[in-house]
Amino acid sequence: MSDDASVKNDHVVVELKDVHAGYLPGVNILNGANLVARKGELIGIIGPNGAGKSTLLKAIFGLVNVRDGEITLNGDSIVGLKADKLVRRGVGFVPQTNNVFPSLSIEENLQMGLYQNPKAYAERLEFVTGIFAELGKRLKQRAGSLSGGERQMVAMSRALMMNPSVLLLDEPSAGLSPVRQDDAFIRVSDINKAGVTTIMVEQNARRCLQICDRGYVLDQGRDAYEGSGRDLLNDPKVIGLYLGTLGTDAA
Repeated sequence: MSDDASVKNDHVVVELKDVHAGYLPGVNILNGANLVARKGELIGIIGPNGAGKSTLLKAIFGLVNVRDGEITLNGDSIVGLKADKLVRRGVGFVPQTNNVFPSLSIEENLQMGLYQNPKAYAERLEFVTGIFAELGKRLKQRAGSLSGGERQMVAMSRALMMNPSVLLLDEPSAGLSPVRQDDAFIRVSDINKAGVTTIMVEQNARRCLQICDRGYVLDQGRDAYEGSGRDLLNDPKVIGLYLGTLGTDAA
């Protein structure tokens, strides 16, 4: 959880109101989802498999059809906008898989993240290597030769190159060893402490709630519970219904 209260305020960066969305005609995955992310917050989204967690992020990023409800970014509707326009408006997205260009070097991956504003490369490189210092020493290394945890760092760095107002992370710990999972959560906290509003979907529910400011429990495409990460960790209903099956070893 970010301990720098100065980066948080009441300004709403992303808001979902009663969102219904799905991939196939007539079949909704989200069935009235709500979410609010304020400036500087780290928001965690947990829930059972099939609850619609990843679909919620994809709805924000324009990758799934929103059939009803509203999604706003800094007060403006973004429903129907394509990914390239959302990136230009300040939305960064790191998918769970296929999130780097393996044939390109780390440096070329970072340049791809800034293709809409290449003049800012030096400034943004300094920012991301301030968080991921080891990448700065290995810029010429091919991304395909990296471990899963290292690829995750490259993917997050590339998304940060455009200086997003909000970063969407889809299960950053998935498929990683326990040690690498811990490292991934530390990096997410570091990104948030640097002032980036972050919305993270995670199967490792306990660890997610330990570091997030506020959490949402999604179930059947709806937000079943919402509260501070600490409150949800200690809520008997959340523990009984979700945390018992979403343990620290879940991937």
